[in-house]
Amino acid sequence: MAAHLIRKDTVFQPDSSRVIARFLYNGDDRSRQLISLILTLDTSTQVRQLNNVLRKYAKRHRNILKVFERHFRKLDSLLETMKINPQDLETKQRLLIGAYFTMEYSIEAAAFFNPSIVADPDQSGTEPGETRIILSFRATGEGHISSIVFRSALIDQNNDITIDTPGRLLDSPEHVRNHIYKKKSFLSKLGEMQDLDNLAYPAIEGKLTETFTYEELKRYVEETSSLPGMDIPGALFLREVMWLASSHYEMDFSLDTDISERVIFPIADTEKRGIEDARFVCFTDDKQQQTYYATYTAYDGANILPKLLTTRDFYHFKVLPLHGEIAQNKGMALFPRKINGKYAMLCRIDGVNNYIAYSENISVWRKATLIQTPKFPWEFVQIGNCGSPIETRAGWLVMTHGVGPMREYVLGASLFELENPENEIGRLTDPLLIPNASERDGYVPNVVYSCGAFVHNQSLIIPYATSDYASTYAAVNLEELLEDLLRDKS
Repeated sequence: MAAHLIRKDTVFQPDSSRVIARFLYNGDDRSRQLISLILTLDTSTQVRQLNNVLRKYAKRHRNILKVFERHFRKLDSLLETMKINPQDLETKQRLLIGAYFTMEYSIEAAAFFNPSIVADPDQSGTEPGETRIILSFRATGEGHISSIVFRSALIDQNNDITIDTPGRLLDSPEHVRNHIYKKKSFLSKLGEMQDLDNLAYPAIEGKLTETFTYEELKRYVEETSSLPGMDIPGALFLREVMWLASSHYEMDFSLDTDISERVIFPIADTEKRGIEDARFVCFTDDKQQQTYYATYTAYDGANILPKLLTTRDFYHFKVLPLHGEIAQNKGMALFPRKINGKYAMLCRIDGVNNYIAYSENISVWRKATLIQTPKFPWEFVQIGNCGSPIETRAGWLVMTHGVGPMREYVLGASLFELENPENEIGRLTDPLLIPNASERDGYVPNVVYSCGAFVHNQSLIIPYATSDYASTYAAVNLEELLEDLLRDKS
């Protein structure tokens, strides 16, 4: 009997009322003029203007005064050029200036799509047959800037998902940049990334002190770039130096936030135009400790870079760059455990075929092996993964997407050997899920797509996006699916 996929009625729609307070900057000259105009106001007018802002916006944000203060502090270097000492300004003046450099941004006004799913680390209060889950989504707003958002939910014995009511006061994390770098470890990471045989390396090595700050490094790079005879390899190396420093950071959310209120919005320059398609997986290490990882694509408006997000509690997150020759394309997906002592990653380095890579270092990926090429008409254009592999009794279950005529995206499934996942042992000859009439229309028509599935009560739960606009989910009996895969051996 062929596996029967059941679509569920739950739909996750974009909600334009969900807003965060972003820093707004219109260039040095306009900003100097704006600050000057604000400071020409008499004290009573300044107070009246601030009170007016608070009346309209205080209830829309968790701590709007804290946001204004944080945005004001971003202007320190500009104020220095204006010969204004921030300490000479009254608190209300600082807050009012901060308000003028703040804007609301509707994070999911345009789309709410490409979901993944993991079990919540906290399973307290669940009944037999229930699992508390965390869903992640790619939320997109004005200017097509994407961020990562979450929903908590309960899935019951009938595979019905009840979403917890989302919180309304969204919170961006406190950004904790690793301001102090250690020379030895920093140079070691540079060596992992590329060949150090260039003109810039000895100059930078000589300038670095045993510990240094990001601003000091920036100055060293600027001094080195202006040295006579600096060539293209040296310039590229210096770019990598700054990329490495800006790509490592940590962030913390307030403990009084609901997970639905935590928004991972672009922070580093390498991702300023979006954080795309996070594939979350619960990874179990050699000591049986669990860590949640998510591979995602950072986009700066011109280039894409794969990155790795890590957390254990969904309050504190670390971001690491993924580098090496194969860390260059979208769709990297980490296996939930090591394979033969090494980390394993699905990837698609040529944009068409599926590959697997192994590494002893989770952030460095050098070589990949081709494991899957388009075979059936519905995947002739390209094939790729739809999230991290799922370990089953029959092998590694990999949800795939295939692209066929009219750029239609469909979902398929494949099976690979457990201890040698380079070997495909089964692949569906027909798609498991095709866009239906109600799913075809959206921002990008004729697309169904997922960033991760989940096993619950002997069923495979597949959250998926519809035409890059909204999301829903489906369920299929796992044993029936495995039987189909083994029967349809390619």
